[in-house]
Amino acid sequence: MRISGITIPDKKRLEVGLTAIFGIGRARARKILDENKVSYNVKAVELSEDQENKIRQSVEAFLIEGDLKRKVSADIKRLKDINSYRGERHVRRLPARGQRTKTNSRTVRGNVRKTMGSGRVKATKT
Repeated sequence: MRISGITIPDKKRLEVGLTAIFGIGRARARKILDENKVSYNVKAVELSEDQENKIRQSVEAFLIEGDLKRKVSADIKRLKDINSYRGERHVRRLPARGQRTKTNSRTVRGNVRKTMGSGRVKATKT
């Protein structure tokens, strides 16, 4: 089964398989399946053509895949253009939602501290 260019895995339950589409998580997948009166445990192979088409229509009603990615990047670009605090955090590649930076996000900042190993010096080959 393919929806908007994404192949839904055949061997996974439909509730989990729909999450392969960018913009659909478990909650939205359950909502779509409830609307169409399809069990969460059904696999994509077991669906009838009619059920597939109904699910396809329900999924395509949401903003998914390329359109959603474009919207997110446009929103971030807008924040950068208006020089908001969150925009500045995106420009500097730092956490934008208030996370601490002393101990987390160190690799992004380039402040990688190597911890001590076992204390043994590796033997050199001679």
